[in-house]
Amino acid sequence: METIVGIFNSFADAKRGAAILRSLGIPDKQITVLSPHTSEAEIEAQIPTTETEQPGMGSALGGTVGAALGVAGGLEAGAAAASFLIPGVGPVLAFGLIGAAIFGAGGAAAGALAGDALEKGIAEGVPRDELYVYEDALRRGRSVLIAFADDAQIAENARASLARAGAESVDAAGENWWIGLRDVEREQYTKQGGDFDLDEAKYRLGFEAALHPECRGKACDDVAEHLQKKYGDDSAGGGFRQGYDRGQHYLTYVTESYKSRPQDEKHSKRAA
Repeated sequence: METIVGIFNSFADAKRGAAILRSLGIPDKQITVLSPHTSEAEIEAQIPTTETEQPGMGSALGGTVGAALGVAGGLEAGAAAASFLIPGVGPVLAFGLIGAAIFGAGGAAAGALAGDALEKGIAEGVPRDELYVYEDALRRGRSVLIAFADDAQIAENARASLARAGAESVDAAGENWWIGLRDVEREQYTKQGGDFDLDEAKYRLGFEAALHPECRGKACDDVAEHLQKKYGDDSAGGGFRQGYDRGQHYLTYVTESYKSRPQDEKHSKRAA
């Protein structure tokens, strides 16, 4: 499976991007749109449930599912939808069958959303390494379109089409995210006696490693074996380890910052 990601400034633009992907032959079950939203009450009002699904069903399925799941109102009539409460981001609407898998909503929720339509190949191909980029985009009120194509040429055409439609690539978004952090991280590293210009690449590698779902909330030594397998000898270097510690600090900061925001600011509407 080839992964396609486009980050849009509005939910409406992301939905138009999804329509472009469908026109290229990518099926709905391989497309999801993630969008920051408002309160649970409004989410439930905007996602009609079927006769067999009751409002609030998502709350019974697991801690990261924040509201109702149902059909319609999504990419097109019949598209599955759910909302997720993402730490440090808030309520996020997921339209499409792979939304649950992307943020690790849990087996029960993912199964309720996707059923047999969530193919094993898609579930295994969810790009979890880039999760922090999606979270940052959602935190900024942007919408994220993620899709999977069976063919490399279709995927290439899809990426080009999304770029023409105004989408920012995940690589560009990741670079902009790091640029926003670089000056502060440079200052921190320099205070510890490090040469940031020399060590930035490994420092950033460690910072981003800390943001992977398997490493969140865990000390570097606690996941040393995993880091060694993934990053090799780089994971033992001082620059990498200091970057890793700062990445954990960043996670704590964005989570606590969200908790301290006023309720009306958390649930403020963004452009549709």
